[in-house]
Amino acid sequence: MKERDDRLQTIRELIETDEVGSQNELVSKLRERGYNITQATLSRDLRRLGINKVATGYGYKYVLGTPHLYNAALEGESANKRHRAPVMSVDFSGNFAVIKTRNGYATGLAYDIDMSHSALILGTIAGADTVFAIIREGVSREQATRFFEALSEY
Repeated sequence: MKERDDRLQTIRELIETDEVGSQNELVSKLRERGYNITQATLSRDLRRLGINKVATGYGYKYVLGTPHLYNAALEGESANKRHRAPVMSVDFSGNFAVIKTRNGYATGLAYDIDMSHSALILGTIAGADTVFAIIREGVSREQATRFFEALSEY
């Protein structure tokens, strides 16, 4: 248990101090620090820590916690890029909302929607640039739109 706790702390530190863009890179950095783990173990550790892989203007990187539309991942980019909304459009069909995002943002957005535990949304399915959100019966499109707008403000 102590070794796992130490390893989790090391992963946290690496994510906070280095720009880590892949699990292979993170496994290598952990091996340099004496942790010989598999990628499967690393995946479990990343989930346990709430670490997300998010798209940036220059690739991908891991960030701690649930970034609210990835402000943390966009550190260092120009203010113009930082304020470009990742949500491109929201359309509805019946009880489905189809949310188009910039490439690489859909998974994180779906996670944010799910973790909001909103009574308006039953769940989500995400691709690379599209989130399908299933809206609860009786929720109007206006209510859902306000929810998505509030979630995407930063």
